[in-house]
Amino acid sequence: MAGSNHSALGLTGRREVRCAIYTRKSTEEGLDQEYNTLDAQRDSAEAFIRSQRHEGWVALPDRYDDGGYTGANMDRPALKKLLDDVRAGLVDCVMVYKVDRLTRALLDFSRIVEVLDKHGVSFVSVTQQFNTTSSLGRLTLNILLSFAQFEREMISERTRDKMSAARRKGRWIGGHIPLGYDLAEKGGALVVNADEAARVREIFRLYLEHGSLIPTVRDLNNKGWRLKEWGTRRGKLTGGKEFSKNRLYNLLTSMVYIGKVDFGGQIYDGEHEGIVDPAVWHRIQEQLRFNGRTGGREVRNRYGAVLKGILRCGTCDVGMAHTYTQKAENKLYRYYVCVNAHQRGYDRCQTRSVSAPQIERAVIDQIRGIAANPSVVADVLRQLDEQTSSQREALEREKRVMERELSRLTGEIPNLLRAGGQHLTDRMAELQERIEGLEGQLRGVQQQLAERANQSADPAAVVQALREFDGLWEQMGPREQEKFVKALVEQVSYDGRTGKVTVGFRTGGIQQMCIDVRDGKWTRN
Repeated sequence: MAGSNHSALGLTGRREVRCAIYTRKSTEEGLDQEYNTLDAQRDSAEAFIRSQRHEGWVALPDRYDDGGYTGANMDRPALKKLLDDVRAGLVDCVMVYKVDRLTRALLDFSRIVEVLDKHGVSFVSVTQQFNTTSSLGRLTLNILLSFAQFEREMISERTRDKMSAARRKGRWIGGHIPLGYDLAEKGGALVVNADEAARVREIFRLYLEHGSLIPTVRDLNNKGWRLKEWGTRRGKLTGGKEFSKNRLYNLLTSMVYIGKVDFGGQIYDGEHEGIVDPAVWHRIQEQLRFNGRTGGREVRNRYGAVLKGILRCGTCDVGMAHTYTQKAENKLYRYYVCVNAHQRGYDRCQTRSVSAPQIERAVIDQIRGIAANPSVVADVLRQLDEQTSSQREALEREKRVMERELSRLTGEIPNLLRAGGQHLTDRMAELQERIEGLEGQLRGVQQQLAERANQSADPAAVVQALREFDGLWEQMGPREQEKFVKALVEQVSYDGRTGKVTVGFRTGGIQQMCIDVRDGKWTRN
């Protein structure tokens, strides 16, 4: 085998072939042993190198070991270091015990060999004795890699089928360990943690007591309670996070706690023991649905929080969540609270909270104020037109850049066909993939341009529609009012330090409102 141009001459005058030995194992199992599979792979390669000593072969002392890394991709630290050393001219030959130790993906193998070829580095498999400097060796290696990739895909399919079967039988197949359980010593099953189970039941009780997620989260965090914390196989602690609205919701809706598992929308009896009374669990699901936490577009806004999802804290630049409290005589007090203040403490935010009726009236008054002053209408429409024009210009620039890049990529196809080469198929596939992706992006930009083509509003029509605002508003229900405001307003910012309310109108929202008023969409059925 010929060495690299970077090789040094040995004492005998023969050119040295510096051999880098790469080893890999997919899992960490057994790597803590004194002599493991990585050591065995390296010993085999070193023995082969000694047999070629008369040709000037020497083993580099650096170890390129990837223990616990899959061969399905190239995201491996030792492989990256090896390729960096190849590019730096420090290696003449890369050796592996077996081809699939380097990679199991044919495309990745082509990329690796391309780097080796570019720097005059050979590749040798100890047990298969292939040399990439010959066309026959390349062909054989490609065939082997094709079978290795096929084998990997078959293993993946079998693993998925096995996990699906286990899930249907109610078995634990891994993931985040839920609060209230521990992983069995031999793994593959959940066992009840008595202390945590009592805490889980108390969390469910607290939610029923408060009747809402936010006050329950506040109570849990004040108690210093956290989610489950456990150690990984590598000894790293994970979990243990404080409660938030979403995390509490996920805990309360988990079927694990009533001894069930959900797989593909089907409910199965679990092998583990439930720790929450099913009647309590189902009662909480009803409460959550009643509070509007599930259902996406079917969400109920029972308290008429018209600024839900669009109100932001002007101090912290985060959202403000709608909540309420019930005091004497069952009187309900609604307010919006800064998410940062709620999750990290009220001392972290100067805005903290604001009365819901007060901030909602301020926004509605700004909408009413538009109709009272035609110059305001003209100014709003001018701003909308400017925003729309600016967006169109940006989209046009993006479209031109994409078209130029698409033209350039398309022009590369004839050049590739003329050049030919051993990796023509892979390069053509990669180029076609880039072209198709760019065409999809271009279609998206063209669609956005078409939507903005006729976005302009008639001032007279806007004034007429806004004059009818009060009558329409009184006819609307809570959900219709919320929909109305969100169609017109993109974002509302409230700064508790100054009491300033800033309303950002949605581009095209006023025009759409006119159309909807004309078509009768805002009237109550």
